[in-house]
Amino acid sequence: MILSVLPHVNWDKMLSATIETLYMTLVASVFSFLLGIGLGLILFLTGPGQLLENKWIHRFFSAFVNIFRSIPFVILIILLLDFTKLLVGTMLGPNAALPALIIGSAPFYGRLVEIAFREIDKGVIEASLSMGASIGTIIKKVLIPESLPALISGITVTTISLVGYTAMAGVIGAGGLGNLAYLEGFQRHRFDVVIVATIIILLIVFVIQWIGDTCSHYLDKR
Repeated sequence: MILSVLPHVNWDKMLSATIETLYMTLVASVFSFLLGIGLGLILFLTGPGQLLENKWIHRFFSAFVNIFRSIPFVILIILLLDFTKLLVGTMLGPNAALPALIIGSAPFYGRLVEIAFREIDKGVIEASLSMGASIGTIIKKVLIPESLPALISGITVTTISLVGYTAMAGVIGAGGLGNLAYLEGFQRHRFDVVIVATIIILLIVFVIQWIGDTCSHYLDKR
């Protein structure tokens, strides 16, 4: 029955494309999380009235984040073509999409991290300082634990955005469901392929959102 309704869907290719999409999303999410935490810490700690206040460093990283958050992802891929080829040796395939995915999403998550840290009660930080805690201790014992639910929510939003980014990257040869939907579906007028790829992407997004919400609610002690 399914084969008759979806005559053009090659399930082996669909499975392979799904795996490529999950691979790109997972790897980019991990690096975006790590780099975003670093960017968020720098933005927060060097901000006005904070522990390492430095307006020039803060302005530089704030401008960096704003610039890369503002560049449309498709344009960012094009701008990074030479860098990507130098880094991974090719401009095609899932690995070729990773630099653009990470550079495009890490600044976005970094801003969310900064916002999460700003929401922490300043009294908690001041109490830690009065007890002689170092900046490293405050980061590990106060900033990260207190903001963990917000950090999880932020990386959930970022990861879902990355799923969409992988679909756009697929249009220019990065592989994944976007590539399959465009080449096998749209260009050949096989819209059943487009529909199935879209449904799988939606399922991936729903699962990511469920996992993120579950973890965030579990960690929220308020």
